Amino acid sequence: MKKVLEIPVTGQPFQNNVTYCVGTGRIGLALQKEYLDHLKIVQESISFKYIRGHGLFSDDVGIYREYEIDGEIQSFYNFTYLDRIIDSYLENNIKPFLELGFMPEKLKSGEETIFYWKGNVSPPTSYEKWAELVRVTLNHLIERYGREEVITWPIEVWNEPNIGFWAGSMEDYFTLYEYSARVIKEVDPRIQVGGPAICGVETEKWFRGFFEFCIENDVPVDFISRHCYTANQPSRQGHYLYHTLNEPTYMIDELKETREIMGDYPQIANLPLHITEFNSSYVPVCPVHDTDFHAAYIARILSEAGEYADSYSYWTFSDVFEEQDVPKAVFHGGFGLVALNSIKKPTFYAFEFFSRAGKELLYRDDNLIVTRDEDRYVIIGWNWANKAANERERAKSYLLKLPSIGEEAILLKKEVGGAHANPLQTWSNLGKPRTLNKEQLAILQASAEPLQVDERLRAEEGSYEVEINIGPNRICMLEIKPVNDQSNTYPGYDEDFVWLEE
Repeated sequence: MKKVLEIPVTGQPFQNNVTYCVGTGRIGLALQKEYLDHLKIVQESISFKYIRGHGLFSDDVGIYREYEIDGEIQSFYNFTYLDRIIDSYLENNIKPFLELGFMPEKLKSGEETIFYWKGNVSPPTSYEKWAELVRVTLNHLIERYGREEVITWPIEVWNEPNIGFWAGSMEDYFTLYEYSARVIKEVDPRIQVGGPAICGVETEKWFRGFFEFCIENDVPVDFISRHCYTANQPSRQGHYLYHTLNEPTYMIDELKETREIMGDYPQIANLPLHITEFNSSYVPVCPVHDTDFHAAYIARILSEAGEYADSYSYWTFSDVFEEQDVPKAVFHGGFGLVALNSIKKPTFYAFEFFSRAGKELLYRDDNLIVTRDEDRYVIIGWNWANKAANERERAKSYLLKLPSIGEEAILLKKEVGGAHANPLQTWSNLGKPRTLNKEQLAILQASAEPLQVDERLRAEEGSYEVEINIGPNRICMLEIKPVNDQSNTYPGYDEDFVWLEE
């Protein structure tokens, strides 16, 4: 059934923070060429402001070392790789959202590690040495990139200390946070620091404990951070993990809950809330990440998350990622917006579409938003569904009546899903090759482009009529812009000329 909507002339500000930050794996992956190729792709189309990843102090970046000199153990700090990484980010017009972790080999108090690349998650043997590591690193960054630049880089202390990413207790994390936050403010009080970067387990206990610790001990905290994933417990099938998913509004409810807890503490209530990781599945071998279903599912989250969170950083921009070993094929269920071999996935376009949304929100429901800037409309629609057996019945259909922005306008429509911008389907049609030859790569890259169509709109009684049909597991963007018609500058041009003699 078609929904008929009279769109108002004015609305409210669209709280759209989709381009604020994006996630990566460990930052040492920025030393790989394909990683930088993918970063260039997302920055050209989406243009994220910040990037956040693990492993700043892990040994593959190589910052912290200790040597015995004249019978004494002395600390040594090496920034060779860090400089190369940060240079690459800034060259791609993206700033680091720094995450402090994991524990260097020479500061570890235990053998507990996570991931294929064995990031150490034990508390430090010396919190004083940890604080000095933070101090020296920040001072180096200030010296190299300038104080006024570095103070714009937020700093998050650790990653998910409430689950397997921290071998200490909650109180141990609070100690780590205090040492870190105080030394950051000593370097420059304008640098923003926050936490506790928790995910999913004992959420209220950790938030309240963290808030009360910071308030009672006057520990600096400039923002609150957490992670959100919407998947239920996984089951394994061969190389892959599968989940059932909660509805995308599950994440919106988590954000509301977080704001409610923050609201109980006047010192915390109005701080920025940064979601420094979010996705559906939390494992990098879940095929949902590669599907057209996923693009529509994530679009629903992007349509509303900015009402409650100052950022929501998708985990991750690239499938150059190695938590569970080196990826086995071009499509392997990785987190990335971009698959290996620089192939854009459907969810890439969810972010690209929202990055182009207007600043004014005129209408929003569970499948559509209508936004406007002064001289353009951007309409984004999505329709996520487990199965698309009867496309006509399950389509979401609208007739929009939009106040005109000119007598004539062009409507540009891009559509993703089904046969368009769905390279996973093409890869399956090719027989799921483990590695790609040049011909297969060209086919897949071409298949990753959306369908684009256009039409001319003419205002009638001050408005345009636009029909939208969104099939199951599709996402579309319609952009409407005025036309400056210069047809009269082409005398004799006849687009209705009859070419065949009758």
